[in-house]
Amino acid sequence: MFAPTPGDVRDFFVEARRKRHERLPLTPLETIAADWIEAHPEYAGDLADAEAARTAAYTAEAGRENPFLHLSMHLSISEQVAIDQPAGIRPAFASLVTRLGSAHAAQHEVMECLGTMLWEAQRAGRQPDGAAYVDCVRRRATR
Repeated sequence: MFAPTPGDVRDFFVEARRKRHERLPLTPLETIAADWIEAHPEYAGDLADAEAARTAAYTAEAGRENPFLHLSMHLSISEQVAIDQPAGIRPAFASLVTRLGSAHAAQHEVMECLGTMLWEAQRAGRQPDGAAYVDCVRRRATR
């Protein structure tokens, strides 16, 4: 199983941004990441300096969203939709995109469902409930 450290995750996004900026070849996963990075110009400073990225702290008290967590969620959702895993996420996401008129806005809605599913699983000490996650996305698509 692939288990990157927080440093690995930060390095991955910093490197994807650098390679896109320098017009260097990207892996398919880096391409997806770089697309999401471009969709979030507010994170440019966080991704510009590899050393600063490795040591930055994003606490609730500081009032800043963790750009690496946010981008990781975008990347995870993109992969989930691409392979329809958990089953049903692709059509649920497509319905949400249709309702909102934006894949980016739809991803942010899905993030809420993904975060809730993960939080509930951790709190209860059980595996994440993929069916509940997909149901949450479906409900948001029909609001």
